[in-house]
Amino acid sequence: MIRDFAKSRAKALKDIKNRVPIHRRAGLPKFKKKHVAAPTLNYNRNGFKLKDGRLFLSKGVVARPVWSRPLPGHPSSVRVYRDSLGHWYASFVVAAQTEQLPATSKAVGVDWGVRQIATTTSDDHDLPHPQHGKIAAANLARYQRMMARRRTPKGQPRSRRYRNAARLAAKAHKKAKRQRQHTARVWAKKVVIDFDRIAVEDFQPKFLAKSTMARKAADAAIKTTKTELMNMAAKHGRHVVLIDPKHSTTDCGTCGTRTKDRLPLSQRTYTCAFCGHTADRDKNAAQVILNRAGLNPAGADGIRPGAAKPRRAA
Repeated sequence: MIRDFAKSRAKALKDIKNRVPIHRRAGLPKFKKKHVAAPTLNYNRNGFKLKDGRLFLSKGVVARPVWSRPLPGHPSSVRVYRDSLGHWYASFVVAAQTEQLPATSKAVGVDWGVRQIATTTSDDHDLPHPQHGKIAAANLARYQRMMARRRTPKGQPRSRRYRNAARLAAKAHKKAKRQRQHTARVWAKKVVIDFDRIAVEDFQPKFLAKSTMARKAADAAIKTTKTELMNMAAKHGRHVVLIDPKHSTTDCGTCGTRTKDRLPLSQRTYTCAFCGHTADRDKNAAQVILNRAGLNPAGADGIRPGAAKPRRAA
């Protein structure tokens, strides 16, 4: 606890010294109530050991974990924590090992969205919106109504029936979260197997939280999908390039010409006024991302698409 406290306090003081904006600044550590903060314990090399599949912690504590997979090496530390459902987990820190995949000499561009979570330059690798949260909304609303009926007056302890309803609601949230993570991992593994070089839109979905698409964007979990793709690429030694998404919707993926006006969200087809190129809005953006990364090979004439200086169409 002292190590975690010192680390968080040092980060907060460093942000204050560097004049980091308030909305991005780490706050100073504060005391948390017992029933609000989930318990977590961090052990270094001297505080634990592994023997016969059991985890021996300091002070004579012995845990028998259900191993999800064998450890690739000797862990340097372990964090034992409890989640919102009361389940205990042990997270080990092991030196990362790269698992090289066969080379494919292929590149792909990835554009993020809400209608489709990921649109790529390959039609076989698009990720449609699975809507896990929308499917779980009916059960979640029922559990929340149960919580509202069983709520006790302020200042009184929660009843057993209220705690049971809150646990059911937490399980529904957790299930949707795990489904999103599983979908993202399966898609990311498919992408890194088929492509050596990946150009990814460096998209920050914070602004969607204040728009009319907030609920659907939260259900899409773009940040989770992007994180899983980055982790999977690092695990298998694939090259990833993050590209600024500015003007990726208004640029042409073939000639690089930029349209004069912004495209409204209702317009799903992109048409270049200079070369006449017509494509799906998101497909064109994915191609622009790939061109900006410099991963798109040159054609027969020796010119890479979009390599010329962008021109504004009339």
